[in-house]
Order: sequence, then C-alpha cells, then structure tokens
Amino acid sequence: MLALFKASNAPGLELTERPEPKAGDHEVKIRVLRTGICGTDLHIESWDPWAASNIKAPMIPGHEFYGEVVGVGSQVRDVKVGARVSGEGHIVCGTCRNCRAGRRHMCIRASGLGVNRDGAFAEYIVIPESNVWVHGAGVDADLGAIFDPFGNATHTALSFPLVGEDVLITGAGPIGLMAAAIARHVGARFIVVTDVSAPRLALAERMGADLTVNVSNSRISEAQKTLGMHEGFDVGFEMSGDSSALPEMINNLNHGGRVAMLGLPTKSIDVDWAKIVTHMITIKGIYGREMYESWVAMSAMLQSNSWLRDALSSVITDRFPARQWQKGFDAARAGTGGKVVLNWENLHV
Repeated sequence: MLALFKASNAPGLELTERPEPKAGDHEVKIRVLRTGICGTDLHIESWDPWAASNIKAPMIPGHEFYGEVVGVGSQVRDVKVGARVSGEGHIVCGTCRNCRAGRRHMCIRASGLGVNRDGAFAEYIVIPESNVWVHGAGVDADLGAIFDPFGNATHTALSFPLVGEDVLITGAGPIGLMAAAIARHVGARFIVVTDVSAPRLALAERMGADLTVNVSNSRISEAQKTLGMHEGFDVGFEMSGDSSALPEMINNLNHGGRVAMLGLPTKSIDVDWAKIVTHMITIKGIYGREMYESWVAMSAMLQSNSWLRDALSSVITDRFPARQWQKGFDAARAGTGGKVVLNWENLHV
C-alpha cells in the first residue's frame, strides 16, 4: 500500500510503498478515504524539538480519518464490513484505575495513533474494534475525517453549561472555530472569538460568533463594551496556547468564571493567581475527547442540526489529493485557513 512514511529521525515525509497491515482477532481493517492534517502532523513532518522527543521513526503519522471497513478479526462483534467509520486515536490499556472507572480518556498508558504507532496517512489502517466509531447517515467523507478535532472542540465546549452564558474563545484555529459553532448550537448568549488572522476571524463569524476581536490591534474589554456586557464573560475556551491569551481571558471573566483550556502553551504563562483565588475562577485542562461521551454528543448534534453540519463542513477550507500532500501541509502550516483534508481515493489512477 502507499503511505506517508517517516523513515528516519529527520525532517520530511515520503509517499512510498509500505506493507499492508493485517487485522488481529479484536481489530478492524479500514480502507482510508480521507484524512485531516493536524498540528501534530506538522510537528512530525518538520521534526521540531517536540517531535524529536516524542516520536520514534520509522512510522506512519496521521490520526484524523474517515474510511470503509474492509476486514474484521475473528473476535470482532459489532463492526461490520462495509461500515463507514472514523476512529478514536487514543488506544488505552483497559486496566489502569481510570480505564477501570470508565475514564478511558485519562488512561495513564494511552498510545497515540500516528504518534506511538502507525497511523492513518496510508491506504489502510488497523485499529481495535473498541476505537472504531461507526457513522450514521448524513456524515460525508470530508466531515467524517475531522471527527477527531471536532471531538476536541466538543469536549472543550461541553465542559461547562453554556445556555444563556457569555462565551469568550481565544484562538480561531479549526478547533476554536468548531467550538464557536457548538456554543451557538447549545444556546450561548454572546460569543466572542479572538485571533490575529483576519481570514480566520471571518470564518468565526460564519460559525456563529457575535463579535470577533483582532488582538493585534484591539482589546477584549472593548468587545464587552460593544455588546453591552457589564460583568465579564461567564465561560472561556482557551484554544491558542499563546502565553498572553490566558491572562487576558482571566482579566475579562466574571467572578466565578470557568475556563476550559485546550491550547498547549509553548512557553510558561504568568497569571494573576490572587485574582483566580479571590474571583473563584475554575480552570480545567482538556486533552482529546471524552471516551466516548464526546463521540455520542458529536453524532447527536449533527443529526439534530443541519446548520451545525453546514458550519462544520465550512471549517474545511482546503482539499487536496493525497499525492499532493505537501501542498496540504503547506496550507495547514500557513495558519490562515481552516481544516485541510487529503483524499486517498484514486491513488493508482
């Protein structure tokens, strides 16, 4: 099969022939139809310090995908050949305290698809049956390919009650954009999204944001005045990882404000801890998806709301054949659009 392969501990990937995987007794073999490009994939391709300390080549990266089941192991019970599926990228041990308590997304021995084991940038992938998510009607291939980041947005956005609340989202990357759409679907009052990219802020308006703030030349406090807010935001989603975003968010929260923090900082962040204590602010770290409550919520929301389906589909701004993967990586690295999807069909035509 053809796959995007990291052959050695050095920058770059190559589209080359690799052995086709076989499904074990409890595993499912999937023909990959679409893949999404994630920031993690960019780190692996460029071989930055994070990749050098976390990735062991040779390996096939990629963890956002949609495909068709073409084979199942002898002990697979519920997933059938022909099903259209995506996959949860965290493969858990099943025996640690969190796994046994049903908190599998907190497994202390989780293995990452496309990070710690071969991933989805290939014609075929094999994963445990327990990690397969079977799609219902109405989910097209491109949308199915971004269920992984959609799950991150869902986990973040549904961490706190949103009905009637004022929501601040710092970072209009693809996951921040999807979180804005979810907040609108759930019933937030005002949604404000910040970034430094004008194209991404324009996308945020299409996702349901009431107001966008380019923080390179405006302040969040000005947005509060524009919207007639008098007490600060109730809920914040920190999606950027920028060292200035969390302190600015805290300065614009109401007393008792709640923060769901998904963005991974690249440097230390100084915050006013006295304000966090005296204003009784809650900060919750978010990693991946709740297994599998986030997946249930994703499918239910898409089934019930055609506007949300259309909004999430519009987050995909760039599509390329898999043979043009480098153009896809360049588009994702530019940081001005939404999600980038690679099409793995017709590779041999």
